[in-house]
Amino acid sequence: MGKRIRIKDIAEKAGVSTGTVDRVIHNRGNVSPKARAKVLEVIEKLEYEPNIIASTLAYNRTIQIATFMPDPTNDPYWIYPQQGIDKAIKAVRHYGVELQPYYFNLFDPESFRKIGEELIESQPDALLFPPLFLTESEFLLDKCEEAGIMVSFINTDIEGRKALCYVGQDSYQSGVLAGKLLNVGYRRPLRTLVLHLGKETTNAKHLLDKERGIRDYFSHNYDGESPIVMAHFADFDNQDRLREFLVEINRANPGLSGIFVTNSRSYKLIKALKVEEMDHFRIVGFDLLPENLHYLDGRKISFLINQNPAQQGYFGIMNIVNKLIFKKDINRIHHLPLDIVVSENARYYLEREYQFVV
Repeated sequence: MGKRIRIKDIAEKAGVSTGTVDRVIHNRGNVSPKARAKVLEVIEKLEYEPNIIASTLAYNRTIQIATFMPDPTNDPYWIYPQQGIDKAIKAVRHYGVELQPYYFNLFDPESFRKIGEELIESQPDALLFPPLFLTESEFLLDKCEEAGIMVSFINTDIEGRKALCYVGQDSYQSGVLAGKLLNVGYRRPLRTLVLHLGKETTNAKHLLDKERGIRDYFSHNYDGESPIVMAHFADFDNQDRLREFLVEINRANPGLSGIFVTNSRSYKLIKALKVEEMDHFRIVGFDLLPENLHYLDGRKISFLINQNPAQQGYFGIMNIVNKLIFKKDINRIHHLPLDIVVSENARYYLEREYQFVV
């Protein structure tokens, strides 16, 4: 083992005070560009690595990371990113990292805005959240910028906004992929229902990106032909009403053979339909929720696209920690794979996701 490098050693070789070295290491400012460059040069030559734990304890410093997530009681999908967040926080707690969790109602933009304002008042060092409501998220981002709060996204990206990173899928490309999966093995494009099962879907950027992706797939691959039927349905927990809605769409659109559910609620569609009404549909949806997997195994869902939600939460936190504590450069975009899941390989993807769960 080599000799331990001390701040004093760096100061002597750089010809500066130990206080200057300390300010450079901890990025505290008040250092001339010339002195900073000299210190960094010596640090690189000596391969100095600061004791991060000792540093945070010595300065009595904690890192406050706020998460602003949908309440998982509104939608079970959001249990999984929270599990990834919890695993990451457990791994870095000894560095002085503390979690400030906040939750909003997934179906209430006003809840998002109100709780978001409370979050800003707590002045965290960083914020991790999915900007599901575009208008309200823009408002929150403006407030974060004013307050100097670092922001990272999961699930949904807002291009052009200042953010440390986005962790998640390429929503547009997932729409393109859905188009391919619906049409694999067919000479002519399937007449397809693109179904948004949710509230406030016109204000949800990730859903609109998926819609744009599947539209472009059809228009680019079938000479401009776009046999797509668009539908939004908010009362998805009412099986009777959902079934009536689907029967009417099917009646009004003869030859409808494919359904793309743009979020994790494919199982609600299947619960609403009768078995004999489903035989001719190829259905593509998202996420490895237990009920979706049940219907995938039963061949009612043809394909699931896995969005790796636990990994989103885990890497979202770790990117913030790597930036704030370890001063690492973070790529703005951290795309996760577009996993194509069928009944035969579902267990593999589940086991991989479990690695990011507490």
